[in-house]
Amino acid sequence: MTDLIQIEVNQIPTSRITSVDFDNLQFGRTFSDHMFVADYADGQWQNFQIVPYGEMLFSPALMTLHYGQAIFEGMKAYKNAAGEVLIFRPLANVDRLNKSAVRMCMPPVPEDVFMGGLTELLRLDSHWIPNKPGYSLYIRPFMFATDQYIGVTPSKTYKFIIFTCPVGAYYSKPLKVYVETEYIRSAEGGVGFAKNAGNYGGSLYPTQLANQKGYDQLIWTDAKEHKYIEEAGTMNFMFVINGKLVTPSTGDTILNGITRDSVIQLAKSWGMPVEERKVSVQEVVEAVQNGTLQEAFGAGTAATIAHIALIHYEGVDYLLPAVENREFSKKALQALDDIKYGRVEDKMGWTYKV
Repeated sequence: MTDLIQIEVNQIPTSRITSVDFDNLQFGRTFSDHMFVADYADGQWQNFQIVPYGEMLFSPALMTLHYGQAIFEGMKAYKNAAGEVLIFRPLANVDRLNKSAVRMCMPPVPEDVFMGGLTELLRLDSHWIPNKPGYSLYIRPFMFATDQYIGVTPSKTYKFIIFTCPVGAYYSKPLKVYVETEYIRSAEGGVGFAKNAGNYGGSLYPTQLANQKGYDQLIWTDAKEHKYIEEAGTMNFMFVINGKLVTPSTGDTILNGITRDSVIQLAKSWGMPVEERKVSVQEVVEAVQNGTLQEAFGAGTAATIAHIALIHYEGVDYLLPAVENREFSKKALQALDDIKYGRVEDKMGWTYKV
């Protein structure tokens, strides 16, 4: 795909990789040598460059700082036993980024620009991909408005950037989650399905309150009644109840997670019943109480599979079944890892070889 666009490459003189302790990576704090940059102006994407990762100059009047026209994606690259670079489901990220772009009045990024820039970037920085189990190269594509104008209107210019981070596990232990029934993440007709920056900024305060009470993450509930489970903001929620995989159906309030979709496809391929529907908090609580809830976990790019150990709802902590006894989520995690690291044949067609 890089043949379809001309990319100017400005390579860093000396790699910074020798200063990195790969045995003690803090998620999202260590950045690779280069980034891909493209500009949107005069109705088209142009000025494709790979440059050293570093600081950028901008105007105080940059529109994205005032009106929030900013979207992003999250994805990962891996190395197989032969040292080849594999990206997990990148075209799904292209599609989702562009759905976010349309909702935020931003120009879609053509597939050849996205994949061409990403491929060339990973070729250049492939030595940054950790070559050990449980580690990967996190990829952050994002776009933001660049007009210098204080007026509430869509920008006419934008910048699209991809940078990468070598990472280990996002969560180091099973999570304690708090059901949020006061604040909301999104509402019908809003932008909850998009990966726009404002969704995450608005979630920080309620999450901080839950953290102060000793909980790791929130279970967001619907904006109307606070009865139905939506997502965590960093991942989608999934449950195994009576042998069925049950998960809230996506819509305009819930992000259509790529890991979520992958888990669903795996479950169906194994003959497991799958229900995508409204899931009430009360249903989950009752399933915990009567023993029919077998597993609960989050699914997301950063975490992959994050086991839920405890759910707090209306003043009560509900302990969930022991993680060591969970069959489906462990099987799904192993299957996803085997595909991502190229250990097995990718019958799903999910991996893209650089």
